[in-house]
Amino acid sequence: MKEFIYLAVIRFFNLLCPILTNKILFMSYYGAQYGCNPKYLSRYLVRQAKNWDVVWAFVNPGQYDIEGIRKVRYLSLRYFYELCTSKVIVTNYRMTALFRKRKEQLYIQTWHSSLRLKMIERDAADTLPAHYVDMAQKDSKNIDLLLSGCRYSTAIFRCSFWYDGEIAPTGTPRNDLLFEQDNGLKDKIRERIGVSDNERLILYAPTFRKGNSLECYDLKYEELIRALEGRFGGRWRVAVRLHPHLSNMSRQLGIDGTAVIDATTYDDVQELLWVSDALITDYSSLMFDFVIMKRPCFLYVPDLTEYLSKDRKLYFEMDELPFPIAKSHTGLIEEVATFRSEAYTDKVSEFLERIGSYETGCAAANVANLISQSTGK
Repeated sequence: MKEFIYLAVIRFFNLLCPILTNKILFMSYYGAQYGCNPKYLSRYLVRQAKNWDVVWAFVNPGQYDIEGIRKVRYLSLRYFYELCTSKVIVTNYRMTALFRKRKEQLYIQTWHSSLRLKMIERDAADTLPAHYVDMAQKDSKNIDLLLSGCRYSTAIFRCSFWYDGEIAPTGTPRNDLLFEQDNGLKDKIRERIGVSDNERLILYAPTFRKGNSLECYDLKYEELIRALEGRFGGRWRVAVRLHPHLSNMSRQLGIDGTAVIDATTYDDVQELLWVSDALITDYSSLMFDFVIMKRPCFLYVPDLTEYLSKDRKLYFEMDELPFPIAKSHTGLIEEVATFRSEAYTDKVSEFLERIGSYETGCAAANVANLISQSTGK
């Protein structure tokens, strides 16, 4: 009944309300956050001051105070009005079956990674729920523009996304921050998460597992910090950011709030990457964002064999990646202790060349230009 009412409301607005040529609607993860590619494209457009009416849909709009935008509650009556009357719609995830795109609208799908290790969409269809596959196939028919962060991603999208339209080699807007040189902003972010000027930070950001198991997140933080301080010098802290699927479970990892910081609920993971001196992850696409800065990244994959057999297949063999790989905690400590900066930098540069990275720090500007060309604004 609720879906029937939603569709009736959408039909009413589509039939009777004109599209407003200066309105652009943004969403990130179905209104769950102000982040990812939509955030950085939105912020760029607001700063350009070209009279865009920038609207954001949030599940909890009251928790955000963002200059230059209007807010609307996701799935409210007002949300459907904004959706139906926006000239441009930007999201980083699939639009649901409620979306009825109008012929004059421009739907930009930014996706939520510049490159990925885990197989996605059609390439992983046998591991995805049938309802999601159906939704994804329908969504792909509506897309007008899909953004790509590198040549390798373009190839993946072409074969996996059920999409044969334009794939724009713009880079990914969220990675523009990683080229930013504003140390004042960086200091504010570090202060927000509780890291002082004289401390160095390593971010531990693993992805989720089927069943939301925490068993493989068994880092011994004190040993890790000693290894980091022995190899790189200085005083180190660890920030742990679990996948949003696990946002209520981080307290189970023994995070003490002193040497180890719980950053799981921090809204913008890109800011965490930017202010971190090193990264530990596993199968998360965050490694491909972090690699742009050529800072140390370690892969901790104690469940590699099980993951490949039960979760997802991968686009790369692990040894094709430029990162040190550890299958045990002892192995991780050894990789940190023996890390060779010059050899790592060479591997990273070769990898970025091989994937054909489009990241230059100008992705939001590139996308804004495409919007202007498409809308005449």
